[in-house]
Amino acid sequence: MDLQETTLKQSYAYQGKIINTRVDQVRLPDGRTSLREVVEHHGGVCIAALTDAGELLFVRQFRYPYQQVLLEIPAGKLEPGEDPLECGKRELKEETGATAARYQSLGQLYPSPGYCAEIIHMYLAQELSYGQQKLDEGEFLTVEKIPLDKAVQLVLSGEIKDAKTQAAVLKVRMLTQK
Repeated sequence: MDLQETTLKQSYAYQGKIINTRVDQVRLPDGRTSLREVVEHHGGVCIAALTDAGELLFVRQFRYPYQQVLLEIPAGKLEPGEDPLECGKRELKEETGATAARYQSLGQLYPSPGYCAEIIHMYLAQELSYGQQKLDEGEFLTVEKIPLDKAVQLVLSGEIKDAKTQAAVLKVRMLTQK
């Protein structure tokens, strides 16, 4: 069975700095039509920075949509056409002051494919060096080092709620198990 849907018409409801929203009319595989609401986003990058001591670098920051301070790995949004790894290196340096000698792709994450077109590129960073943070204007966060095993427990207990952080922590655990 062909599962592909064909876009017939697109109508933008909002075009902003971070996201655009649109409503598409589509033809379904059975020939009927339906509407699809889509959030467009340029995508993002997250970095699971692992210290030589087996700790991950985390940031705590207030996330307005949830009205909560969340524990996350360093991350940021891609600029149009920007290389994901270069974005990740920049975000790691800005948020934590760290740089890495070695990076490994952990793949891509589709945070909510039912309505959002965002793709998050995930990386493992190792052999870290430390310098000064360079936070963006209006960015407020604290940096923490958490042992990888404890971070896994925080994911499993539900204390880490962020999807990209959950996925990256568990991937790093699987890749580093002996």
